[in-house]
Amino acid sequence: MENALATREVKPGLIHHSDRGVQYACTAYVERLQSVGIQVSMSAKGNAYDNAKAESFFKTLKQEEVYLKAYQTFEEAHSNIGQFLDDVYNTKRLHSSLGYMPPAEFEAAYYQQMLP
Repeated sequence: MENALATREVKPGLIHHSDRGVQYACTAYVERLQSVGIQVSMSAKGNAYDNAKAESFFKTLKQEEVYLKAYQTFEEAHSNIGQFLDDVYNTKRLHSSLGYMPPAEFEAAYYQQMLP
């Protein structure tokens, strides 16, 4: 999250949606989100379908990157996963839920239409 906050501009109305994991529910995490104006949203208890897109993302990340590598260190895993996200997932991989556009292209088009 800190990386995202350091590299992205928080726009009004931004919602951080997560499951009910303790890492997302802890006071420090919630307060950090709220301190930059992010609305916190959590899955309803027992709602397995609420996070379908996030679960799909993690399945893709594991199948297309993590399971194909034997990382030797945390730093190597961090670097490789970051590179996969930046160079493949967000810029080249087409996403059916985004009209078969990569996330970076979809986001650019969204903000372009917001301009006066």
